[in-house]
Amino acid sequence: MTPDPAAIDTAARDHVIVEGPDALTYLHSQIAQDIRDLAIGESRWTLVLDPTGKVESLARVTRSAEQIVDFDTDAGFGEALAARLNRFKIRVAAEITVVPAVSAVPSPAHEAARVAAGWPRMGFEIVPGETIPAVTGVVPVTVSFTKGCYPGQELVERMDSRGADAPRSLRIVDVVGGTEVGDPVTDVDGTDIGTITSVSPSGDLALAHVKRGHDIGRLPAHLA
Repeated sequence: MTPDPAAIDTAARDHVIVEGPDALTYLHSQIAQDIRDLAIGESRWTLVLDPTGKVESLARVTRSAEQIVDFDTDAGFGEALAARLNRFKIRVAAEITVVPAVSAVPSPAHEAARVAAGWPRMGFEIVPGETIPAVTGVVPVTVSFTKGCYPGQELVERMDSRGADAPRSLRIVDVVGGTEVGDPVTDVDGTDIGTITSVSPSGDLALAHVKRGHDIGRLPAHLA
C-alpha cells in the first residue's frame, strides 16, 4: 500500500526524464523495482541505491510514453538522482534531463498528510548515501525480490534472507507543541530511544526513527 496521492505534493518534486530506445531496459537494471512490464501511464515507487546498498534516492517511476520514463523525487534531489543514473550509463541509447520542482518545499497540507501517512522524505527520513533501505520503511512497496540484479542488491537481499531487523524503524509518534526535528524520543524512563525526523505543521504529530526493540508510536499503514 503506497501513500494516498494527496500526501505527495507534485509541485515540490523534481523530475528526471529518461528518454530513448534503451530507457526502460537500462533503468530496470539500475533500480530496486521491477519495471519491465510498466504500462504507459503507470507508476511505481522505487529505491535507487549506491553499490554498497545505501539509499541514494526514493522516487516514483512513471512510464510517460513508449520510450520515456519519468522519475519524480523530492525537490532538490533530482540532480543527484540524474548523476546516479548517468554513472553506469555506458553505450546506452537514452538521454537524461532534469526538470526542477516548481516549489522548493511541500505545502503545509501535503506535509501534514505525508507525516500522517508515515511516508519518508529525502533529506529528512532518508539521508542520501547513509540510510539503508530497511530503515526507510518502504521496502515492501519499492523493492522487487524477483527482478534480478541491480547495484546495491546484496545488502537488501542479505537482510531479507536472514530476517534481520533494521537498527531503527520509522514510526508515527504523537508529540507536544514545540517539538523540532532532531529532538530525542524517550521512553517512560527518560531513556533516549530515537530521533524526531519530521514534524507535522499541526505540531502534534511527527515521524521518528526509533531504535530496535521499542514499540513507541505506530507503524505506517504500508507496513502495518
